[in-house]
Amino acid sequence: MNTLSEHSILISPVEELAPELLNPVVKDIQKIFGYRTSIKSLLQDVEFALDTGRSQYHSTLILEKLAGLAPAGVVKILAITRVDLFIPILTHVYGEAQLGGKTCIISTHRLNEGLAMSSVESFSRRVVKEAIHELGHTFDLRHCQDHACIMHYCRSIKDVDRKSDQLCRYCRILLADELKRMSGISAT
Repeated sequence: MNTLSEHSILISPVEELAPELLNPVVKDIQKIFGYRTSIKSLLQDVEFALDTGRSQYHSTLILEKLAGLAPAGVVKILAITRVDLFIPILTHVYGEAQLGGKTCIISTHRLNEGLAMSSVESFSRRVVKEAIHELGHTFDLRHCQDHACIMHYCRSIKDVDRKSDQLCRYCRILLADELKRMSGISAT
């Protein structure tokens, strides 16, 4: 039996986020990963991850906490927050994921960089790209050399804008193999 219909991906907004922002994320996650996708907040705040010296939030701590809150039947959790995220070796991150794990997080904090206040569509595209990118890591996808692939590593917001919202052929094959493995169907 295919577990794709039995399990789901959960989008967990940390703060209240507009449906206009969340709905495109839900739609594209379902299209790319094939899982039913729902929205439910698991964390009310992420103050426990605040590094006061940096005035940023350590994303790895948030991922660890989220993993322990996963409801039954949820195969992956994508948290979305407005706070500025970091990992110790970088000044900031747009998101972080547990490679091959259950949880990932993205921040909208820097995704509106360089946009006019009326550029809701451009902001939404950036959020969708980063959501798919980080979820891709939870499905064991690595960074891709193809600059157009959604799994390409982004050093700047210009890189986010340049890449497409699709997986390249190679990453699509890797994802298909991982989905088969997760559903108990051996790859042929």
